[in-house]
Amino acid sequence: MSDNSSSSGFAFMAGVVIGAAVGAVAGLLFAPATGEEMRGRLVDKSKDLADELQDKFDDLKETVTEALEDVKGAAQTKLEEVKETAKTKLEEVKGEKADS
Repeated sequence: MSDNSSSSGFAFMAGVVIGAAVGAVAGLLFAPATGEEMRGRLVDKSKDLADELQDKFDDLKETVTEALEDVKGAAQTKLEEVKETAKTKLEEVKGEKADS
């Protein structure tokens, strides 16, 4: 996962959440209702948006965790390859020294 795609994904998600919040507030403000009803609706919508934001955050956290695990696995594999190559080269050098 590149930095560009992760930042683009975050920007998109932020845009979706902000757009949903603005749309919900605008809809509530232009709908005819008493002050008490309006406050109740705002509280309900803010709770819904907070829940949605938490779900999106959990999804993002899971995606990042999976990406980190993939990177960790790839790094471990590469480290093992480097160790094996170094061991082989060291044995070659020792063999050449013994032949001298």
